[in-house]
Amino acid sequence: METLEQSHPRLAHTAALNAQPAEPRATRVAFLLSQYPAVSHTFLLNEVLGLRARGMEIETVSINRPDRPFDKLPALERAEARNTHYIKGGDWLRTLFTVLATAFGHPAVVARGLAAVLGLRGLPLRQRGRWLFYLAEALLVGRWMREQRLRHLHVHFGGAVASVGLLTSQAWGLPYSLTIHGPEELLNVDAYQLRAKVQQASFVFCISDFCRSQLCQFTPPAQWSKFSVHRLGVDPVVLSPPYPLKHSGEGPLRVICTGRLVAAKGHHILLQALDQLQQRGIELHTTLIGTGPELASLEAFVKSRGLGHNVVFTSALSHAETLNLVRSADIFVLASFAEGIPVALMEAMAFAVPCVATTIAGIPELIHSGQDGLLAAPSNVDALADAIESLVVDPDLRCYLGGAGRQRIIRDYNLPLNHERLAVSFQQLVADAAEASR
Repeated sequence: METLEQSHPRLAHTAALNAQPAEPRATRVAFLLSQYPAVSHTFLLNEVLGLRARGMEIETVSINRPDRPFDKLPALERAEARNTHYIKGGDWLRTLFTVLATAFGHPAVVARGLAAVLGLRGLPLRQRGRWLFYLAEALLVGRWMREQRLRHLHVHFGGAVASVGLLTSQAWGLPYSLTIHGPEELLNVDAYQLRAKVQQASFVFCISDFCRSQLCQFTPPAQWSKFSVHRLGVDPVVLSPPYPLKHSGEGPLRVICTGRLVAAKGHHILLQALDQLQQRGIELHTTLIGTGPELASLEAFVKSRGLGHNVVFTSALSHAETLNLVRSADIFVLASFAEGIPVALMEAMAFAVPCVATTIAGIPELIHSGQDGLLAAPSNVDALADAIESLVVDPDLRCYLGGAGRQRIIRDYNLPLNHERLAVSFQQLVADAAEASR
């Protein structure tokens, strides 16, 4: 007796197609960001684009709108902004209506969210009230994810944006994960409720071994398997150095420093070192790129020490403008007191610009002092001045450390390679989290 498929060839063909293994579905993840896009966080833009290029579907949701007017954004960032869902910055009455409608439509979600807020330990009453605003934002994030049929949330940084991520996960019953950078949340674990955020997370990416060690410090060993190190990086092909690498010898050497003008960046220590070098008869032309609350006091110091003719404050620049200045520098200096692993250092090293930085947090993982850069103890003006001077007086050392720094980037902080590794980890860990949540 002939089978149904034999008497109907088209049915047989359909059955054969159905028997073939289905194409694997792309891993879909919602990225929750505090502000996207933003000048100071171009690595987030690169990560989103890099993961998409490797087959992942990344949808972006941002608490705040971009840090520049829409028409001032570069074309790539403008395209990202068009496709990003924003929680704040629109019609507040409409936003309030949406929050209330979501609350009335999903009372169980609200109940779980309120229980999560009330369950936070050691939270002062005023801060607990702030967390109710985070819960309102979490209702909107979860509603958007539901509309987009997104089942996993990933959050960069452990501050306020991770508070929204935590409540989204707890209220809506969605798995979520974190990338922890530091240093702020690692310096005050209790204030940021970092224990609760890490405990709720399905997995946590750390940008350095130092970062992972800090998480291990306040979590039980049973949770350590959730932590994995995925380093940031830059594209050494895009960031190619000028040739020849040696300074032309015309005029003073060009020193550059990029970063927000805040106390943690140590700009006052850098200026004191420059003042000391000037007293030693060493003239340098220094450019400080960035803006922030320390600007007035830094300008006052420059004026009081007669450094004004050789120190320039540019305020904030676009990423492209910043890179152009870094590429043409002779020495890059970062005198920070607190950092993760600065992308600004990676960019300078990719350009083969010799770097001087401090021995804090994850920086010694990036720069091995005397091998591919120089490190000085944080807040030590004499040590910083000595390190800069050693580069000023020795062109061969500048050339050697610049070239070795670039090789370090190519080997360990190569962004395309690191994105490939990150995508593989994401795909496996998101699948594991989905299975565990069933």
